[in-house]
Formats: sequence, C-alpha cells, structure tokens
Amino acid sequence: MPHPLVFGLDSFGDTATDATGRPISQAQTIRDIVEQARLADELGLYGFSLGEHHRDDFAVSAPDTLLAGIATVTRKLRLGTAVTILSTDDPVRVYERFATLQALSGGRAEITVGRGSYLEGFHLFGFDPNDAFRLFDERVELFAQLLENQPVTWSGETRSPVTNQRVYPQTETPITFRYAVGGSPESAIRAARLGAQLSLSVISGDPIRFSAYVQSYRDALRRFGHQLKQVSVHGPGYIASTDEEAIDAYWPAYDASYGKISRERGKSATGKDAFVKEVREGALYVGSPQTVAAKIARTVDALKVNRFDFKYSAGPMTQKHMLANIENYATDVVPRVRQLLLAAA
Repeated sequence: MPHPLVFGLDSFGDTATDATGRPISQAQTIRDIVEQARLADELGLYGFSLGEHHRDDFAVSAPDTLLAGIATVTRKLRLGTAVTILSTDDPVRVYERFATLQALSGGRAEITVGRGSYLEGFHLFGFDPNDAFRLFDERVELFAQLLENQPVTWSGETRSPVTNQRVYPQTETPITFRYAVGGSPESAIRAARLGAQLSLSVISGDPIRFSAYVQSYRDALRRFGHQLKQVSVHGPGYIASTDEEAIDAYWPAYDASYGKISRERGKSATGKDAFVKEVREGALYVGSPQTVAAKIARTVDALKVNRFDFKYSAGPMTQKHMLANIENYATDVVPRVRQLLLAAA
C-alpha cells in the first residue's frame, strides 16, 4: 500500500441518553463528544470525524465549530467531517471555516464532502432536494479550486461567480480533502479527477462489493496525473466481551436510529433477525474484539484501503458505552487487526 494503514473514528453526534435511558440535552451530547475525542487522542488513534445533520436525533449541525473546540484539547488527532454537506452550503464559507480550523489545530484539519441524503438541510436552507446533484457538482468544483490557495475564477448556476478572488485565511499546509462515495462508481472517478482522497461509506451489505470502486479510483488517479492517495472505508459497530453481548447491547440503539430513518423514508424497519444477519454477513462490525478485528482485517485486505474509520456511536447510547467502545477499538481491536494482516502478508 502507498500509505500506512491508520485507524480513525466517526460519529454523527447522535443525541445520547443517561444511565436510566432518558435523553440528555443536545448541549451535553456536544460536550461529551469533546471528551470522546480527547480519549481517542490519548489512545493514539489517527482521526476523528463528525457528521452534519439538521434534525432532532443528532446534536451536531456545525461539525467544524465542534472540531475547533476539540482542537484545543487534543494534540495529534486529525479532525474531520463525515460529511460536510456541500450541496446546501457556500463553498467559500466552508473553505474559510476549515482554513481557520487548519490554523487552530496546527494542520490537522480534514474535510469530507458529500451531497447529503437527508432532506431536512435542503428545506432548512431553502434548496430543492431535486437539485442536490447539480448543487453538489458545481460547488465541489469551486471548493476544490479554493483549496489550492490561489486566486479563483469560477462561474456556475447555483451561486454568484467568483473572479480572480483570493479567499482568507491562507493555509500554511493543505487541508486534507476527502470525497465521500456511497454507491455511485462515477463518484469515485470524480474524486480522482479532483485529486481528493476516497472515503467509502458502507452501511449495509458486504463491503467487498466496493473493491471495483477502489480500483477504478486508483486507475483514474493515474490517468489524471495524481499521485496515489489514501483510501478509507467507514463502518458502524459495537464491541463487547462476546458476540452475543455486543449484539444485545447494540440492537436497541441501532433500531432507534436506523429503524426510525427507514420508517421516515417509507421503508420497513430492519427486524432483529435481519440485523443479526447484517452483523454476520454485512457491514456492521459488532461482536467481541476477535470477531470485529477479523471482520475489519477482511475488509481492509479485500478493498486494499489505507484507513478504517469505525462509527462508534449509533442512536441513543450512553457516554459510558461510547467511551468503552472507543477504548475497546483502540486498545484491543486495532492491534489484533494489525497482527492478522501481518500474519496474512
């Protein structure tokens, strides 16, 4: 691999609960996320990424602001998003915020851009969800130019043109630019053309089916004259002493989050039997440290990725459970994955 294998964490900032199962405030959820990131940094993990949502079951609507706070209490942890919804934001303002984070963190800022699959943000900011593809396609082109720290000239249909304009603050080192891909092979090619890192979001089904995307992306990088770049895969999960304990602990939170979203979209919520099947055969990394490590190692080896991002939170979980999930991942699962891959080499 052209880059060393690294391990990160993802969170969508799901509104959490206390020990009795009652929801805590979104403000407390945000403060707790700072402590989760601090632990990740102390345990030597590579990256910490926060999603952007605009609905009541997620507390994080401004991930870059929260990451700026995290930057002040961490030293090495790379700080990114999962994802920034570029379709409903202005690329110039996004650049300015992340350039500020880059300065504050001493060069640890990352941004993962995405089109956005939730409708709330489109309605909130006055955009038509039917325009999502056009909005994103135009804005990501402008954003990629802004990252070059050169005067920008750009025009399109979704915002006013920019003519020979510099944008500030200028960065001392480049902001890490990642492009989220969840199901479109054309998006992998687009990421390569823009010179962005590829971030695969796999939330269901066997992750191995994305191997062709990774190869297409790397082939396209060469065609477009770019050096090979880091490729990451994102996967949700939960780690406990045994597989059964992990399944029983994770299922209620998973159902409360993913089940709710499925019902909102007019689909049948996943039952527990289907959930267990997804754990055994699909994209959920749920089980004992041995089970989760073996599954991550399989994914990393088959896809030939350089980074695995573990989504350690899902639905209404407690701070105690999330901190334990982070610690189990960093101290037990990650070393096992490295050992498994080394033994198979």
